Order: sequence, then C-alpha cells, then structure tokens
Amino acid sequence: METLSSLADGFAIALTFENLLLALLGCFLGTLMGALPGLGPANGVAILIPIAFSLGLGPTPSLILLTSVYYGAMYGGRISSILLNIPGDEPAMMTCLDGYPMAQQGKAGEALSLSGIASFVGAFFATCGLVLLAPQLVKIALLFGPAEYFVLFTLAFATLGGISSTNQAKSAFAAAFGLGIAMIGSDSQTGSQRFTFDEIHLFDGIDFLIAIVGLFALSEVFIFLEKHRGGSVGHSGDMKIGRLLPNLSVLKRCIPTMGRSSVIGFISGVLPGAGASLGSFLSYSLEKQTVDREGKTFGKGDPRGVVAPEVGNNAASGGALVPMLALGVPGSGTTAVLLAVLLQLNITPGPLLFQKNPDVVWGLIAALFIANFMLLALNIPLVGLFTRVLLVPTRILMPVVAMVSFVGIYSITGSTFDVMLMVGFGILGWVLRKLDVPLVPIILGILLGNEMEVNLRRALTISDGDWGILVGSPLVLILWAVAIIGFVLPIFLSRRVKRNMEAARPSEEIAAGD
Repeated sequence: METLSSLADGFAIALTFENLLLALLGCFLGTLMGALPGLGPANGVAILIPIAFSLGLGPTPSLILLTSVYYGAMYGGRISSILLNIPGDEPAMMTCLDGYPMAQQGKAGEALSLSGIASFVGAFFATCGLVLLAPQLVKIALLFGPAEYFVLFTLAFATLGGISSTNQAKSAFAAAFGLGIAMIGSDSQTGSQRFTFDEIHLFDGIDFLIAIVGLFALSEVFIFLEKHRGGSVGHSGDMKIGRLLPNLSVLKRCIPTMGRSSVIGFISGVLPGAGASLGSFLSYSLEKQTVDREGKTFGKGDPRGVVAPEVGNNAASGGALVPMLALGVPGSGTTAVLLAVLLQLNITPGPLLFQKNPDVVWGLIAALFIANFMLLALNIPLVGLFTRVLLVPTRILMPVVAMVSFVGIYSITGSTFDVMLMVGFGILGWVLRKLDVPLVPIILGILLGNEMEVNLRRALTISDGDWGILVGSPLVLILWAVAIIGFVLPIFLSRRVKRNMEAARPSEEIAAGD
C-alpha cells in the first residue's frame, strides 16, 4: 500500500501541464533520434542534456524530458531496422531478421505497428517491475558501508562491458582512463591540486557533462560526416508502408511471445552488464526455439520475430533503471548518462534517493508510465512522419547536433575553455570509437571516480589502514564474486553471442531475397 500511495503522489507531480508537455516533447524527439541509424538512446540523451539544463528546468522536469527521450529512442530504433535493414542501435539488430522481410512483403506498416505495440508492452512491464523491485533493493542497499560501496562501484566497472563487449581489455583501459580523468582537480581530503598543470580552469576538475556531450554527441557528428559525407541517412521513401494495423488474429498469436520476452528482457536489464542487446537476442532466440524449431517461419517475416526482440530490448531498458535508482550503479550506457544528469542536479541516486527525494523518483516513475502511453499513441498514426527522418541529409542534421552541443554547453558553463575542452573530448571519442574502445566505461569512471576514492578512504580509516576490510564481510565477498564472474564470463561468451547475432543476419537476408 505504501508503494501505491507513493506512486499516486508521483502521478500528482507528473500530471501537470509542464511535465506532460515535456514528456510529449521527449517522446517525439527520442523517436526521431532513435530512427537515425547509429545514434541510439545514449547519444540521443547526451545531445539533449544541454537543452534541458539551458532551459533552467527543475530536477523532476529535466529527468522527465530525458527519460522520455530514452524510452522514445528505444521505440524509434526499430524504424530503420524494418525499413532499411539497418539497426538504429545494437539492440534493434534482431528486429531486422523478420522486420525487413515483412517490409519487403508490403507489410512495413504492420511490422512498425506491431513493434510499437511490443515496445509498449515491454516498457510497461519493466516500469511495473521498477515500481515493485527498486524499493526492495533499497532495503538491501541500506546494509552497505564504505567497503561495500567501493566494491559495488568496482562491480559496475567490471560488468558494464557486459556480454556485448568484444574486448574486456579495452573496457578495462577505458574505465582506468575515466578514473584518471576523475582524479583531475583538487583532492577532496587535502585540497592539493592533482594533474591540473597550473591551469586554473581545471582546479575544480572536469565537468562530466562536458565529457559526455563531447564523447557522445560531437564524436557522433565526426562519425556521421566520415561515413555519409553529406548524403541522406537512408532511402525509406522507396518502401511502401501499406496498412498500419495488424489483424486481431496476429495480435493474439503474439500475446504469449510478449509475456515470455517481457520477463527475459527485464531480467537482462536488471542484471549487471547484460543490457538491452542481450535481452533482445535471448528473447528472439528463445521464441524461435519455442515456436519455430525447424526454422520454417522465423527469418521470413514472422510477426513474432518482430515482437520478441522489441519487447525484450524495451523491457531491458526499463530494467536497467532499477540498479541506477536503487543502488546508484547504471545498468546500461544510457543509464550511465542519466546518472550524470542526476549528479548534476545534486541528486545522489542510491538507497537514500527514495527517502530524500521521493517527489523526484516517484514523479519520474509516474512519467514513465505516461510516456509509454504517449509513445503508443504517437508511433502508430505518425509512422509516416518518423520514416521521413531517414531522408534528412546529414549535411543538415549534423550541424544541428553540433550547434545544440556548443550553445548548450556554453549556456551552462559560460566558459570558452569548456567549449574547447568539449571539442577535445569529441575528437578523443572519435579516435576511441575508431579503435573500438567503449566510451561508457570512461563516463562511468568520471562519474564514480571521486565516490570510489572517498569510500575507499573511509573504509581504510574505519579499519585503521587494514586492507582486509575490503574482503571482510559476506556481502563484500558476494559482490567481489559477481564482479569477477561478470568480467571473466564475457571473455568466453561475448564472441559466441556476437557471432550468433551477426551470423543470423546474412542468412536471413538471403532467405528474404529469395
């Protein structure tokens, strides 16, 4: 009853004209960004962070806007997958397998509508899970001391690469690089300057918003300019949309698929390092094994092959919010960006968030429910509009992204040095992406570096310098075990999973072409 009462209070906060307008705007912009191949939810949120802060929005409205962008981008990723056979982001890769064949059969509208309904179901289930599970995790997390928090942050670094990581050594390098950036500035205990090189602008450290916008948004500009060289993103105008609403019999066939995939996706989102990519892959694979073991319909335009990965990746995206809000540990790349937003708003996610800022967290959760219904209402009637975004020339799109980044950061900091620093991070992000080094561990290092240092010092102070405190309790040992398994397991599994995901596509494309 207490949870329902808190949720009702959250709806009272979310159901204001300003917050509803921001949720609608976030859903619309997020869907547009998700439709563009390569952008994805993390980049979409990073691009709009400067706008949210430059508008002077409060904590709850800012989070409502950006989480609506998050959910909208997860919805939008399916558009280019179905129409162009180009995944909007990695979790949407599995949607190509049956979505594109459906489009080739003249059922693009049905595939888009089905995927929109599936996205709604997955995200709605995940938000319900967030309501039920997050408060329970808070009770466990209240048992944490400095040593436990230090190991928990270590676990976040060890597992964030996840199953989708192709090289754990590169993930470890990126995390160490991020921690090194976090060390720049004044020592929190002694006040001495570290790695500032007598540059006064670095005395307070590097603002993580500058790093996020540079690494994600500006590097994306460089990547797009390099790949597309002024052309359009796609050619969806050649594809006939056809009828929008699927038959009722098709929907009935997909209901069991939605149920199974919701559970798989949500669990994948909550588990450290699993994420939406694994949720999408497992949902599709299980459904294929369950209803089409002989491979007669999957890969040839089976509606259930569209529904399963879309439910899975949207349920995972909602599930990733659980550890971020309850423990202060992001479960995905996009939630790492949202974690930065919370910290910038002077809100510390974790066990005390539900006690100190109940209006923010419950208002946010209520807004997620509202955003789901808005996305369902937007995505079916406005399918034609969202597909047109694929025709936008990059020579128009990318300067807009760059302008938003420059104007937004300057309006927040008022410093040309910070703008130049953002450009430096953009170039760095472009180089690292060329080298296939993940960017999210760098952001996580910048975000959590100071907290890790503070908690390590506190733990050693309590133990009078005895490092044994870091392995001195059952909870710490469990966290270390999870961290080690989460780091080592992808070394053996990631290549196999990625190989299976990639190998499926060519065979399905050949089948579709026949």
